[in-house]
Amino acid sequence: MRLTLDSCLLLEQVYIHKDSKNYIVEDKVSGEFYEMPEVCIDAINQMNDGVTLGQIERRLKEKYPKEDVDLIKFANQLLDLNLIDEIDGVKLKKQHQEKGHLGFLRISPKIGKFFFNRVSYPLYVILFVINLILFIKNPSLFPQREDIFVFETMVVNVFLWLSFTFFLVLIHEFGHVLAMRAQNLPTKVEVGHRLFFVVLETDMSPVWKIAPKERNILFLAGLCFDTVILFISLIYLLIFPKGPELASGLMSLAVFDIVMRTIFQCCIYMKTDLYYVFENITGCYNLMENALQTIKKRVSIFKMKLLEEVVFAGEQTTIIIYSIFTMLGIAATIAVFSIYYIPEVIDAGNYLLPGYTKGPTSLAFWDAIVFSLQVSIYLLLLLYSWRKKYIQK
Repeated sequence: MRLTLDSCLLLEQVYIHKDSKNYIVEDKVSGEFYEMPEVCIDAINQMNDGVTLGQIERRLKEKYPKEDVDLIKFANQLLDLNLIDEIDGVKLKKQHQEKGHLGFLRISPKIGKFFFNRVSYPLYVILFVINLILFIKNPSLFPQREDIFVFETMVVNVFLWLSFTFFLVLIHEFGHVLAMRAQNLPTKVEVGHRLFFVVLETDMSPVWKIAPKERNILFLAGLCFDTVILFISLIYLLIFPKGPELASGLMSLAVFDIVMRTIFQCCIYMKTDLYYVFENITGCYNLMENALQTIKKRVSIFKMKLLEEVVFAGEQTTIIIYSIFTMLGIAATIAVFSIYYIPEVIDAGNYLLPGYTKGPTSLAFWDAIVFSLQVSIYLLLLLYSWRKKYIQK
């Protein structure tokens, strides 16, 4: 249906509330959230009052002389977002993409508030500072490549590393879940990825329902739980430097995993928890998309048509700062891979490759075979995550 300046539009049921800079529009049907400036909210309110697009455009040009007001273009954008319910009294037929069910509603908000309240917040900060002091005073506690090799058998090492890391990541994500429930918000945990790492991800989309000042603790909740586990592990290693081999190995593995994941959290180009904290503090959303768009525009090799992201007034400086952090994050990622992960893969390969040449009666042969199966399962999970992200796009 072609839109004209004489058209009258009626929107889907939406909930609008003020954010740090602009407004957040929640589509109550699909559960999606959109950021819009005041001029757009004014236009939406007039649309729902039955005013034609032409009348709205004239009013807004008088009220917002510095804004580029084009109601036909804006109305078509609303159509693309499935936010229009009726055009000139004719109800539109459309299919909303179903949003996955959010749960954990059985967890009482009181349980969430037990872990996340005004008393616990400074405790997490204190533990974080103590952990830094412990590393400074005891450099030997800092992760070493050998920390993931607890046993001599590689299959057992890989199984222990994957299972124990999964357990630690589960604690991290459960921190997000409890923080969400402390705000009485639903959520869910899904399989995702960061670069080549399979991870669990907590759906944080409902955070747009609450005030910006209350969101950061929800984004940092996983790191808060990581801080507690790291503190316990470091204290154990200091008190029992010659403790049982398995216990010391697990504590060292916990330190290795949490420190590595914390470093990657600082690589905000991967949309980590700290990325969303950065977004929330600056009030500039879609930073990754806008920064990528800015970079591509400046690189001659990218001549294809780009999907334009919305950059609001005053956000360009923040996008440039984020782009700098992106470059630093990429450098940090390369450093971590060069120092830790690539040498570990080489060591594992040197240890396992001879096993393939031995017969089925050899333990080394089955060590290599089972290791290959473990790697295959990991790659399948990674491909599943990539495919899911591609389908969503």
